Amino acid sequence: MDTQRIIALVVFSFTGLLLWEAWQKHSKPPALPTPVSATADAQRSSAPSAPPTVSAASADKSTNAVPTPSTTLAAPTPGAAPGSAPVAAPAPSANRVQVRTDTLNVELDAVGGDIRNVVLLKHFARGDATRPFTLMQEKVGHYFIAQTGLLGQGLPNHTNNWVPSGEKFDLGGGEKIEVVFTNTQTPGLTVNKVYTFKRGSYIVDVRYDIKNETGAAITPKAYFQFLRDANAPEGENSGNPFLGVVTFTGPAVYTEAKKFQKVNFADIEKGKAEHAKEASDGWMAMIQHYFVSAWLPQGGVGREFFTKRVTDKLFSAGVIVPVAAAAPGTTTSVSMPLYLGPQEQNNLKKLAPGLDLVVDYGWLTFLAYPMFQVLSFINSLVHNWGWTIVIFTILLKAVFFPLNQKAGKSMAHMKSLMPRMEALKARYGDDKMKLNQAMMELYKAEKVNPLGGCLPILIQFPFFIALYWVLIGAVELRNAPWIGWITDLSTPDPLYILPVIMGISTYVQTKLNPAPTDPIQAKVMTILPIVFSIMFFFFPAGLVLYWTMQNILGIAQQWYINKTFGNPNAKPAGHR
Repeated sequence: MDTQRIIALVVFSFTGLLLWEAWQKHSKPPALPTPVSATADAQRSSAPSAPPTVSAASADKSTNAVPTPSTTLAAPTPGAAPGSAPVAAPAPSANRVQVRTDTLNVELDAVGGDIRNVVLLKHFARGDATRPFTLMQEKVGHYFIAQTGLLGQGLPNHTNNWVPSGEKFDLGGGEKIEVVFTNTQTPGLTVNKVYTFKRGSYIVDVRYDIKNETGAAITPKAYFQFLRDANAPEGENSGNPFLGVVTFTGPAVYTEAKKFQKVNFADIEKGKAEHAKEASDGWMAMIQHYFVSAWLPQGGVGREFFTKRVTDKLFSAGVIVPVAAAAPGTTTSVSMPLYLGPQEQNNLKKLAPGLDLVVDYGWLTFLAYPMFQVLSFINSLVHNWGWTIVIFTILLKAVFFPLNQKAGKSMAHMKSLMPRMEALKARYGDDKMKLNQAMMELYKAEKVNPLGGCLPILIQFPFFIALYWVLIGAVELRNAPWIGWITDLSTPDPLYILPVIMGISTYVQTKLNPAPTDPIQAKVMTILPIVFSIMFFFFPAGLVLYWTMQNILGIAQQWYINKTFGNPNAKPAGHR
């Protein structure tokens, strides 16, 4: 019986340690090494053909020169300390275009036609339900924009000036908006960069129309990239070290051949970024907790993926695609959808193969994803994620009840053998070999498996860890209320009521279990509820609610097991 309890204690403690380690591991972005020179960085770029990523401040706005792959136009910000955000973010231009739909508020820059600011109107800032969430912005410490351009002699890129078709666009009662940026810097070439926004969509379609009226054919390429710093998203790092971002932040690449690949900023900094470089399928994304921005090339066109360090703390990640050749007097086009929105798995799965993998459950995806689907179905019926967690916990407990009942019966049988086991200990004293042999004979005669009470715990362990990742990764729980004081299940309980209830329920459940014979084990089992309560003060309320419900149901289950199997002479319920 002590063996059972030790194994159960180890599993229980390891569960808490794993959760604690996972929470702290992602509480800060990975530390970056000391920056290297721009020259060395350009030489070790992960994509030799990647276009340069520059700021409006560092580019010559009137230049017609074609950027070369080995050129880094944006130098590190002077005075920036290693591992810190740039002292000053790249300066924007004064000529901005405002676009508002029912889902997005976007700001475009006439220099490069860049996407400079993106606000998600249906999602709100953490801790402030009155302020829409800002996905992209030009802010020191949280710099994140999207840039596009063309590669080819005389073709404009994101360093050049464009003429917008207007200053303000509002979807209103319409179904879509088209914003056109025009560039005629090269005689005979007219390039239109068209942004298309649609009602109810987080997809922004970016299209280039290139009209060739020169005397020669052109065979351009187009690049689509993100430029951002390596800092955690705003709201994910506060003064409390436990409230940091809990999932990956950085670029991700997907291809059918190599599947889903995350790329750490630190690896890009070191020139050791490993990901697919060329493919005829797949996409490039920039991931952060709950949200994702992704370039989604269509069809089976060949594409090049690249990641690159640009300045001290700015990194680019993007994709290059070919554009159909344009003979003199003809027009060629290329289009690229850009997703800017929440990590809603069911919607992402429809947009592109593998895009739902940005909600990263790690090696337990095979368990976590079905769990999320069940949770989503329950929520579609009750329309409250808190009660959804409660109902799901009850269902999960019901599924494992036969195993737990079997474990309880095994532990009760072991308890009935305790007097005989103590007698064997007294008889054989320090002769461990004879004592173990005698106990094994006792187990065999009584048909008892000394580890029978541990198997159910081991089976349930991966399910709990998988659900942990679901509850901290699901954007659906972000700003989702439950009851009363719980207004956001993705953040800690502001009044610490749930962690206290969880601690009390853990203590009661411990007391219902047979008391350990070893005094050290007894002290550990007494202290454990206090330790777990303190840890869970900093965990999301949704996770604490799940664990609390597990404890309450466990108390009821243990009471039933004690009543049914506590008397070794009692017959199980339903037995005749």
